[in-house]
Amino acid sequence: MASLFEYILETPVVTEALKAGDDAQIEVLARQIDDRARKRFGRSLHIREVDAGSCNGCELEIGALNNPYYDLERFGMHFVASPRHADCLLVTGPVARNMADPLKRTYDATPAPKIVVAIGDCAHDCGVFAGGYGVVGPVSAILPVDAVVRGCPPVPREILLGILAALAKHP
Repeated sequence: MASLFEYILETPVVTEALKAGDDAQIEVLARQIDDRARKRFGRSLHIREVDAGSCNGCELEIGALNNPYYDLERFGMHFVASPRHADCLLVTGPVARNMADPLKRTYDATPAPKIVVAIGDCAHDCGVFAGGYGVVGPVSAILPVDAVVRGCPPVPREILLGILAALAKHP
């Protein structure tokens, strides 16, 4: 027990320092999303995340949107458990064969108007999974996609920019 305590005391800080202005940029970006969502949907944005066959790297970054740094709840954006309550679908990964039909049904269950954002390189062009026997194709092969967020995985700020781009596509 003592050696563990010594190890903890000797270990330096291993987190990254915040860049100057990052917090203000995130706040401006989230407020823009909220303003556009309220104009389009008449309320705050409700997001449903769908994993169509990813490695879970993108899910970790999407999950970071709820951490204390990004805290999208403070801007009125909510992750919802049912597509029937969603305005926005964040779809990750290449579409696996066993997920093509559930993904389509999720899209159909989401009330109009709705936006779809493909998150990550795999959702865009199947990434490292391209040509795999269990892969149907990118998200755009199954659903109409309003915006694509490139990266493996994309950082939360890029995900927010993708949501904003999808909202701007349909003012």
